[in-house]
Formats: sequence, structure tokens, C-alpha cells
Amino acid sequence: MPQNEEKNSIFRILDAANNRTGEGLRVVEDYVRMVLGDAFLSKQLKQLRHDLAEAMKPLDLGSQILARDSEGDVGRNLQTTTEYQRSSDQEVLKANLTRVQQSLRAIEEFTKTIDAGVSKNVEQLRYRSYTLEKAVMVTRLSLQSLKDAHLYVLIDGTHWKESPEKFEAAVQTLIDAKVDLIQFRDKTLSDRDHVTIGKRLTELTRPTSARWIMNDRADLALATDADGVHLGQDDISVSDGRRLVGASKLIGVSTHSLDQARQAVIDGANYIGVGPVFPSTTKAFDSHVGLELVSEVAGEIKLPAFAIGGINVDNVSDVVKAGFSRVAVSAAVSGADDPLSAAKALKSMLVS
Repeated sequence: MPQNEEKNSIFRILDAANNRTGEGLRVVEDYVRMVLGDAFLSKQLKQLRHDLAEAMKPLDLGSQILARDSEGDVGRNLQTTTEYQRSSDQEVLKANLTRVQQSLRAIEEFTKTIDAGVSKNVEQLRYRSYTLEKAVMVTRLSLQSLKDAHLYVLIDGTHWKESPEKFEAAVQTLIDAKVDLIQFRDKTLSDRDHVTIGKRLTELTRPTSARWIMNDRADLALATDADGVHLGQDDISVSDGRRLVGASKLIGVSTHSLDQARQAVIDGANYIGVGPVFPSTTKAFDSHVGLELVSEVAGEIKLPAFAIGGINVDNVSDVVKAGFSRVAVSAAVSGADDPLSAAKALKSMLVS
């Protein structure tokens, strides 16, 4: 093949792959924007499209367009039996994300023959696409998994220290109140006590709709077969936590700023805690993010998010007005004179 003809063929490949990438990204972006309503991930996908355009600028765009031969493309008449079948929006997303990644790989490989710098930049975009695929799919799956989860109650080992029976009765009260998530958090107990209590929590909650979360410790979540683990900003990373607890478990992350919330989405968390919103009676904080952060997160991120910190029946309506229908509480339920009534009252204000 003459050199000019070979170069023309490469430009034709680049033109087709570049178009496929943009088309695939647009499909995913439209879903994230119009179905999920997620402004943050929409922006990330849009930025990826723009960054690809920038990466391709050193190449001769005119040559790519001139090399285009849509009518003579033998591939336009090649079809598979499943090409026009999509049984769910998940299949649509997966097909188009795969199209993006395969097309980026084609660009990366063939630009090596023209401009190695372009190839390296496109390689980085391909890796970014993998990260965004995870964020989009985890957000979608988490919204399905936690769609009815509104009330998250944190408990400690106070009742356990008095008697296991009293602790179990307190947990049963939360289950009877239809609390959606229960987190066990106690810095004073040994690991052995955590495992003993955790296994009992698993036995109590597993036959019910309630799920329980181990605070901080992914290893103890694994040992007790908890439904998930909640991580703070100083705990292990989401990826390390995922290696321990596996793909089927929930991983939550405490966030205290919009940037931290965004990062938790990119990292693949299933949900985030946002706060502290108000002063808390159970945990001391240097400062409080207030309702402003709640509004910011609600306006940008659709990953399930629970407002936390000093929330009770007197101020939960302010949280709802700020954009959240999910809250995490401790004293408002666990410390109430009538935890069953307190939990029911809170939940009714969140799902009404």
C-alpha cells in the first residue's frame, strides 16, 4: 500500500473512532443528565468530550474529514443479532461506555504512528473513562438499592454493657420502627466485642428490611457479615474497603465539603454522609457545615446522601427544604424517651 494511501486509511480510522467516542459519551451524558439528574457526573462526562477534542488538536482534522468514506464503509452493513436489542438502561449504558473505551483504544494505538504525545494523552482519557464508568454505574445501582432508605440511626454499646438482652431489645425497637439503616459505632469496645455484637446484629436484621453498617472497620464488617462499612476521611480508602468487604456490600463515606462529596462519588462509594449540619450532642466537631453544604450537594450529586449532625424532629424539615430526604441520627432516636415513636416521627417527615 502506498504511503499516502496508508496514512489516509489511518486518518479514516481516527475519524471513525473519534466520532464513536463522542457519540458514546453523549448517550451516557444524556442518561446521567436527564435520568439520574446528576450535574456533577454530567460535567465530568462533558469535560471528557472536550478534553478529547483538545488531545486531538495536534492532528490534522481536515485530513480526518477528507479521509471519511461513510458510503464505502463495509462495516455499515455488518450487524449482529443483539445490536438492536437493549433490555434495560443498564445495557444502554454498558454498550455505550464500552464503545467509548474501545474507540479510545483505537485512537491511542493508531496515533502512535503519527504523534506519540497524542497517544499518551488519549491513554489517560481512556483510564478516566473507566473511572467515570464505575462512578456512573455505582450511582445508578446505589439509587436502586437505597431508594427507600431515608432514616439511618447510629447506635453504640451502652445497652450492651448493661446486658445483651437490653441491647437486643433496643435494636428490635429500631427494626419495629422501620429504620432503614443501623450503624454500630463505639470507640470504647474491644474488637472481640465488636465481632460478638456485630454477629448478633446480623442475626437480628437479616430477616428484616433493615440493614446494619459497621463504623470505620472494614475488617470487622467482613468478620461479622455486616451489610456494609462506613468510612471517615481518615479511614482506609473506598478502594481498599471494597477489596475487604467485596462488591455486594455497601460502603459509605463521611464528607464535610463539596469536594469530598465529589471525590466519594468518583471513588465508588454507595452513599455519603454530609455534615455535621447542626451541633451534635453525641459527637464533638470543630465546625459545622450547616444547611448550605446540604443544598450544594443536593443540587449537584445524586448518589444517596444522608445529612448528619444534630438533626431531630425540630429541624429535620429544614434539612428536607435544603434538598435532602435522608438523614442519619443518633440521640434523636437512641437517646429519646420513646425511640419507637421518635423514629416513626422522623421517618414520616422524610417520606411524606
